[in-house]
Amino acid sequence: MPQHSETRLLPYSAAQMYDLVVDVARYAEFLPWVSAVRVRSNTEAEMLADLIVGFKGIRETFTSRVMKKRASTVEVDYIDGPLKHLKNRWSFEDRPEGGCAVGFSVDFAFKSRVFEAIAGQVFERALKKMTDAFVGRAEALYGAAPGSSSSSAISAA
Repeated sequence: MPQHSETRLLPYSAAQMYDLVVDVARYAEFLPWVSAVRVRSNTEAEMLADLIVGFKGIRETFTSRVMKKRASTVEVDYIDGPLKHLKNRWSFEDRPEGGCAVGFSVDFAFKSRVFEAIAGQVFERALKKMTDAFVGRAEALYGAAPGSSSSSAISAA
């Protein structure tokens, strides 16, 4: 069961990063392997969405419930698809010196042992590619901070 958590310091506000993460309808525009998104319902506090993910000829649909707490946290609970379970959590905290700390954690397991073995081999690289895609999206939407490297990981587990 792959698990990962990290915190990144970014030169954007917590509200900006929250808005980027909850804009699930646009994930296919910037997230690797996401080919389509269907938002079934969306309120200020909760969203129900399907993501179609493809990799090397395999296409799967994931249905998730996204619980939102404005500019603070986003929690994703898996409903249906090829996994046994999936939980991920985002947290956003403005920093007194500017920018924000973005926390991200994910814990999942595939139903198929074959997929689990494949995922274990590429998990860290795939996760880095996906988290980097969020940072790249922030830079595209909000601009890069002058004289900054745009992100730094402060912890990973």
